[in-house]
Amino acid sequence: MTFANRSVTIYEKNYSVILAHDCEYGESPTNSHAPFLIFGKGGTILGNVIDTSKPVTETRQMSGRRVIKSSVKKITDENVVEVLQKALTDHAYNRSEIDYLWNYYKGKQPILNRVKDVRPEICNRVVENRANEIVSFKVGYLCGEPIQYIGRSTEESVTAGITALNELMFAEDKATQDQEIVEWQMICGTAYRLVLPDEPGEEDESPFEMYTLDPRDTFVVYSNEIGNKPLMAVKYSKDENEIVHYSVYTENYYWLIDGDIINRAESKSHALDMIPIFEYPANNARLGSFEIVLPLLDAINNVESNRMDGVEQFIQAFWKFIGCRIEKEKFQEFLEEGAILVPPNDNGGNIDVDLVVKELNQGQTQTLKDDLYNAVLTICGMPNRNGGSSTSDTGAAVLLRDGWSLAEARAKDSEHMFKKAEKKMLKLVLRICRDLSDNINLRLKDIELQFTRRNYENIQSKSQVLVSMLQQSKIHPLLAFQHSGLFVDPERAYTLSMKYYEEQQEKLAQQQMAAQGNPNNSGNPNSSEEDE
Repeated sequence: MTFANRSVTIYEKNYSVILAHDCEYGESPTNSHAPFLIFGKGGTILGNVIDTSKPVTETRQMSGRRVIKSSVKKITDENVVEVLQKALTDHAYNRSEIDYLWNYYKGKQPILNRVKDVRPEICNRVVENRANEIVSFKVGYLCGEPIQYIGRSTEESVTAGITALNELMFAEDKATQDQEIVEWQMICGTAYRLVLPDEPGEEDESPFEMYTLDPRDTFVVYSNEIGNKPLMAVKYSKDENEIVHYSVYTENYYWLIDGDIINRAESKSHALDMIPIFEYPANNARLGSFEIVLPLLDAINNVESNRMDGVEQFIQAFWKFIGCRIEKEKFQEFLEEGAILVPPNDNGGNIDVDLVVKELNQGQTQTLKDDLYNAVLTICGMPNRNGGSSTSDTGAAVLLRDGWSLAEARAKDSEHMFKKAEKKMLKLVLRICRDLSDNINLRLKDIELQFTRRNYENIQSKSQVLVSMLQQSKIHPLLAFQHSGLFVDPERAYTLSMKYYEEQQEKLAQQQMAAQGNPNNSGNPNSSEEDE
């Protein structure tokens, strides 16, 4: 399966599988980084892994990553290779698309392959990399501040365990890894994380190791049954001999498969009772953040390239000679001198020397470009940070107009998807900590994930709502904190505020007692009368 031009059996049919790991963007015939090219009989390419009939300058249409599923009940020695082979066909599609999106994010976009039939010497290829802008904004807005674990109760044991867990995550530099996870999510719609316990003799500050995996080389196979429980996870790499090595994890076993042969010496059971590779999908469709607006992004590149062409074609306009003849050598001399001497017309006709100029309307093209960009912002749920032209709008109107409320709503959706995957990962982390660490004894029900965003939208109105609700004697103060929308973690804000309020009240009481006990204190209203 892993050797060039080797015949394999997939879905009970014989196909030719050709490795394409080393293909670069734009190379013929693949124009992709698909690990395997699946060919049927007669060399027919199956599916849309490779579509050589489509010019590379056209927008690639994609609709999210495929979920790889299997109908087997359990992965065993007897079926692991077969399940792996079948899964690789779906993964080949995913890898090809992920690699395209990754290259697009880096700036390798179809406009770079642009070709002009008319005046091909003037062919600008301008990449206005809005895809990078979209991803950068999404990552910064969602997890610009480290994602923290907070306790769902005030018990001392829970608080101490949460503190210890956050310290372990800090030791593993989880904040940076979270950013990597979210970056992959926004680029290609999914991401993967590997968690393993420390090997004996390699213990460090935390009892586990955590890694962010490349989704081009990683996938999870799910069951077809209700719940779609993960059956196995795969991470693969290629050695210097062009042999692909597959690391296959199930709940209780690890296989190393070299090509299509199980390496018995390296395969072994493990005691994790969980698959240590976890998928972090960005959404149910596994769509990247800019994937749905690829046609608009390519259109922006095309408009900007045409604008540059228009400028250069205006500067390099053709000369038009009517009623006269100019020798080539003489014309070249005229250009060097910066002047044109037109000989008289022997026939007495009109003579005209001019430039053939057709200027592109820059105002209209800018309007078109702005319209395309605004559509991108709306579809992707991003704010228009350029703002509007009106200066009379209220703060709430500005937020609605510029799209910050929509950006916040999209961020909350991403939070829910991230938390769902993070809880599965935490289950394994807590299991490792209970076995290898003495100071952490937590359960999932004790932990809540906290996303912190410096959200200043309509902060004045929210503050007024909070004050107004706190002044109502029939409303519990915690409800005021929760419903004002001012705090990311209302419970924690309420606890800190009440503690601060009690401290201030205690200080005030001490000051009053001190003032009453000192008759010479000017703060005592009775001191002057007593002295008299």
